[in-house]
Amino acid sequence: MTEARDVCLRVENVGMRFGGLRALDDVSFEVERGTILGLIGPNGSGKTTMMNVVSGVYKPTSGRAVFEGKRIADFPTHEVCHLGIARTFQVVKPFASLTVRENVAVGAMYGRFGAKRSGKDAFARTDELLESVGLARVAGRPASDLTIPDRKRLEVAKALALDPELLLLDEVMAGLNHTEVDEALHLLRAVNERGVTLIVVEHLMKAIMSISKRVVVLAEGKKIADGLPLEVTSSPAVIEAYLGSRFAKRQQQERERQT
Repeated sequence: MTEARDVCLRVENVGMRFGGLRALDDVSFEVERGTILGLIGPNGSGKTTMMNVVSGVYKPTSGRAVFEGKRIADFPTHEVCHLGIARTFQVVKPFASLTVRENVAVGAMYGRFGAKRSGKDAFARTDELLESVGLARVAGRPASDLTIPDRKRLEVAKALALDPELLLLDEVMAGLNHTEVDEALHLLRAVNERGVTLIVVEHLMKAIMSISKRVVVLAEGKKIADGLPLEVTSSPAVIEAYLGSRFAKRQQQERERQT
């Protein structure tokens, strides 16, 4: 007997048009609760558009995204976080005039559980998050003073302050060096281990392969693969559309070394 899957998000036949441009074309996939899903594809494939649909920024032209039984498009964008969805953005834009601590406190005060928190409780939650992402040391500094890696950490902390069940991460490792990528992966695993489901958009295949339970691949707005990381990255369609023959050759050599 097949065990029932605990699915928190269903994307069902989603299409998204901007005038004559079809950014998404009949895309469907599911995200199991408590897992990490990698969302990959070439530039212009529709990844960020999909993140905008799931976070309620865009209302899909066709199909629907359903989170915990609720159609996301039925809710105003500012209420989507109260459903339990939060996201980061490719271009990090903190409140530059506020301190790092104040940036995160905004989410703790106005996010999903903000109405139930006193100001004292919100700052206590903020301090807990800053400690967990490694920013306690700079809590009192203006956000504008942060390095790129620390701005990425702040972006994650701000999203976590909304108390999400599902966190959408849009290229949080872009621009980081190898050591910083490893630190970011450690942070994301820790977030996931605390029960937060993750969808990770990323071009760094090493990161996607090491952190994802499943991977969905988009190309020209269409889903071309959906499965385990090794299965997906071995797909001829994915190699042709995105990864290229060099990646496939390196992957084959790595498998041969391990056998």
